[in-house]
Amino acid sequence: MSGHSKWSKIKRQKGATDAKRSKVFTRLIKEITVAVKEGGPDPDGNPRLRLAIQTSKAANMPKDNIERAIRKGEGGEGNYHEVTYEGYATNGVAVFVECMTDNINRTVQNVRTIFNKNNGSLGTNGSLEFIFDRKGVFVIRKGEELVEEDELTLELIDAGAEEVEFDEEYITIYCAMEDFGALQKKVEELNLNVESAELQRLPNTTVEVHEPEVLRKIMKFIDALEDDDDVQKVYHNLELNEELANLMSS
Repeated sequence: MSGHSKWSKIKRQKGATDAKRSKVFTRLIKEITVAVKEGGPDPDGNPRLRLAIQTSKAANMPKDNIERAIRKGEGGEGNYHEVTYEGYATNGVAVFVECMTDNINRTVQNVRTIFNKNNGSLGTNGSLEFIFDRKGVFVIRKGEELVEEDELTLELIDAGAEEVEFDEEYITIYCAMEDFGALQKKVEELNLNVESAELQRLPNTTVEVHEPEVLRKIMKFIDALEDDDDVQKVYHNLELNEELANLMSS
């Protein structure tokens, strides 16, 4: 799962830039609102809300914003629908788009326009199921205390982890989608410093692109999708090499 490890590292690099944008807060507010409408305002009894609050805090969202989003969900505001779109960018790079919208017609039109303007090809739902696996991914920032890696790994595997990777600053944990809740509870019990915890779509095959100009075009396409207000997350299977890392962090 070394490719998954590279994915997490690049997501962290790009996250440092994205966190400066107010759009990140907008997306988190939507997630909190939907979580409250689905499972109520008590994070102790609502895993999705607990995770959304955790992610919002990691993104440095002010407490007042979080509380307002919870009240918004309690009041029934924000009639959002979760929709996904699948297709291909240049060079056969698979692109999976997750959206949260109060106007599906607007969203599909915007997504289709972005695909068309960037020489992409929008496909049918389910067409990329063979490329992406839905996995739980936890990114833990190491504390000052030394971590007994073998002992921690065994505890996490008992709770449902499929793989645990350690580097200098972070611990990255992967699990099957159905084990996400149990592993989330275990991480909380261990009082680990969670920087992010989410369900991601990880590619099981990747496409290599070495031409800098083509890479720039693909990244322009992905950035255009991410900049749309209705888009929550964008996944792709572009091989995460050093060239791409530099483009994404610049």
